[in-house]
Amino acid sequence: MDTALGDTAGKLVGGAAQLIMRVGYNGFSYADLSERFGIRKASIHYHFPSKADLVVAVVEQARAGIQAQVAALDEGSPVALDQLRFYTGYWERCIKDQSAPFCLAAVLAAELPSLPETVAASVQGHFADLGKWLERLLELGVEQGSVHLDASPDIEAQAFMASVYGAMLAARAFNDPQRFHVIVETLFRRIRA
Repeated sequence: MDTALGDTAGKLVGGAAQLIMRVGYNGFSYADLSERFGIRKASIHYHFPSKADLVVAVVEQARAGIQAQVAALDEGSPVALDQLRFYTGYWERCIKDQSAPFCLAAVLAAELPSLPETVAASVQGHFADLGKWLERLLELGVEQGSVHLDASPDIEAQAFMASVYGAMLAARAFNDPQRFHVIVETLFRRIRA
């Protein structure tokens, strides 16, 4: 929970994030949150006047979390492959223990044509941030001699991201968390120098 949002708002953001991961933007309502937390819908509207406001807060909290993890990685491990492994390892753990069975930004990206503009912009910002970070890591890996790229770093970053999200989708579609691991290991074998 984000204590900067306050207890109730933080609970609502956390609850909405869980719902989005499981049923998407169009699959939940304020009634679901009202029932889950035992608060009136009017109280939810007090904190987030619209569902779009709530979902933007969810995505922005996730983006802030990613940015904090990236900063921590930069300080903790200057080795590009270690940072890429940390990123994929995070998702592997989340998929196995079901704490975050699917990236909420990926769920929202699938619904992009039907999302309010503010939500769509936040989701697109998430992927832009992630793509830039991956591009930087791949460039660093080439400089360190640990990564081999067949295409430009920006294209390879997009391919890396697509592989990770595709691995999430395969794990979900087959109800088999191990598929994520197998696909990601194939990806690492392809880029390892």
